[in-house]
Amino acid sequence: MGSDYPPSLRCGLPGLILFLETAFILIFWFCFSNEHGRTSKDLEIYPAFQDVNVLVIFGFGFLLAFLKRYGFSSTGFNLLIAALGVQWAVLVEGFLFSSSAGKMKISLHSVLKASISVTAVLISAGALLGKANPIQLIWMAMVEVAAFSTSRWINVKFLKIEEHTSLMHVHIFGTYFGLAVSWWLYHSSLSERVEKEKPNPISDLFSMLGTLFLWMFWPSFNSVLIVDVMEKRNAVCNTYYAVAVSAAAAFALSSLSSRNGKIRMIHIHHAALAGGVALGFSAPIIPHPWIAMILGLLASMVAVLGSHCLQTCLNSVFKIHDTCGVHYTFGLPGLLGAIVNVILFVIIKWASLSSLGYLALIEVGAFMLTTAIGLGTGFITGFILTFKLWKTLPASKYFDDQAYWEFPHLACGF
Repeated sequence: MGSDYPPSLRCGLPGLILFLETAFILIFWFCFSNEHGRTSKDLEIYPAFQDVNVLVIFGFGFLLAFLKRYGFSSTGFNLLIAALGVQWAVLVEGFLFSSSAGKMKISLHSVLKASISVTAVLISAGALLGKANPIQLIWMAMVEVAAFSTSRWINVKFLKIEEHTSLMHVHIFGTYFGLAVSWWLYHSSLSERVEKEKPNPISDLFSMLGTLFLWMFWPSFNSVLIVDVMEKRNAVCNTYYAVAVSAAAAFALSSLSSRNGKIRMIHIHHAALAGGVALGFSAPIIPHPWIAMILGLLASMVAVLGSHCLQTCLNSVFKIHDTCGVHYTFGLPGLLGAIVNVILFVIIKWASLSSLGYLALIEVGAFMLTTAIGLGTGFITGFILTFKLWKTLPASKYFDDQAYWEFPHLACGF
């Protein structure tokens, strides 16, 4: 039987972080320079960039802070993998998408796309919350960012998918990559919810704070990369309509699905954001508010009913433990949004009958390819993360900050 004491990360974690940062600095030094010609454009997008940055760092950090004994790790490790992941994403996307000779040019727009790409890692981290140590999370982030950027490059380069649409695949990719990794990290003790995995009122309140920030800034997330003024306005308005309906519906559906008619906070966490996720693909092309509102309602229903009905199935049948319920918050609403986007694409492009079938098939193939690459690379990554090299945490120390963080007051007898 393995030790109940968590292995020390004193050598592995500092060594890995310093190695990566040294490598990043050297690569930036030799291969990249700032694109000075975009100064005015960068200043124009800076407010929206800040919205996305708040969403990524603050929103996701507190969204994952619902475990009563894992708040330090939820917020702290979110910052760690986001900071490293954005640097790595800028490099990977620079090598994949840049065609200029000499040093590759980067701008605030490059950092913005990298911030959106790293959202995939934060979603995957939600599925692994409490079960993976920071070394495993960092390596997962490196692999996942590279895999998602490669998937996006295939979609843009060969399938001719728009850049905005290719980045909105981030929800689907992050979810199914994370679930595939979680399958490898499953432990029999996770078949029933342990005491440390449960929230308390304070941790639920912190998680609700993250939900509120994500809810507020989701219109910026869905519209920031859209160039056309009318489409950008449509994306902002339609996203707001969708998240408003999904949030309101979450309260109704939660009360309806409860035996005593009371509202469950976990349903609000899952469903309030589902409308924004589902609108990611089609937000700029939806012509009428009522369509966005219906999609927000459907996404909320998928999130609440999925959480209510499928959680036991994932745990007991597929042996997948999804700590944060990312499958219902991001995965299923994302798939719903991708399917609706294809339907709207067909309706809007109906006049172009000659090429309609081919173009619709390309749209379907893009999100199916993204899902397949996410599952495949996640499966391989999860297998690698089971090696003893990564100092895997014993199951008895899951969902516990004390495995990684100092608590000086505990040493004083409090």
